[in-house]
Amino acid sequence: MEHIRLCDSEYRFMQVVWEAAPVNSGRLAALCRERLGWKKSTVYTVLKRLCDRGLLRNENSIVTALAEREAVDAEAAEDFVDRTFGGSLPGFLAAFMKGRSLTEQEAEDLKRLIDARQEG
Repeated sequence: MEHIRLCDSEYRFMQVVWEAAPVNSGRLAALCRERLGWKKSTVYTVLKRLCDRGLLRNENSIVTALAEREAVDAEAAEDFVDRTFGGSLPGFLAAFMKGRSLTEQEAEDLKRLIDARQEG
């Protein structure tokens, strides 16, 4: 699978697929009309593009996701931190936390995440 980089509309489309998959392509078109305001032709254009990129499969009119939400979200987050903060996670966290406070539980959760990922 290629580097997973989605524009906003593709990501919103993938969210519909992740929630409904496996889903009939006709039902997917109806869901996208309801949730995204898209025409059927737009749905099928984006579906084909994401199938061609290996992110989705449309077999016998049943659409399934080949890309996991967690992988797409992780790559988007990493791209954002790289692009906006020069890859500095502490820089991102400082900007994100500005003017916010953490609950004791949130602080403990973050400490556990850091400890689990710490090198050495």
